[in-house]
Amino acid sequence: MSFPKRGKFFPPRRGHTGEGKADGDNYFAEQIAAALHRSLGSTRSGVKTASAWTGANEKTVKNWFSGRYGPSGVHLAALARHSDDVLEVFLVMSGREHLLVGIKLESAEEAVVDLLTSVRRLRGGTGG
Repeated sequence: MSFPKRGKFFPPRRGHTGEGKADGDNYFAEQIAAALHRSLGSTRSGVKTASAWTGANEKTVKNWFSGRYGPSGVHLAALARHSDDVLEVFLVMSGREHLLVGIKLESAEEAVVDLLTSVRRLRGGTGG
């Protein structure tokens, strides 16, 4: 007994294969890939870091870095938690770029506090 010709193969899943991808899917994956490269570089250690952040398989993360696929919601949330570049891309793509002002202000404030701490340490260490 043999299998009928129809039904032997699963149909391609939209958004998970190269076939049937909408332009928005490619744009999303490409933007996330660019953000990952800005944040982590293009080395194997960047892939390992993103894998550690998300718990995703390294092969999956390599696909994110190449722009072939984008991360799922859970993985996107983990990437955004660790990478300001990914968070920025997500906010811009979701039309919430106005929230970037608060994020950048917080980063600037942290940098000023770090600078002041260093200056105070230098002054205290030199007797001045």
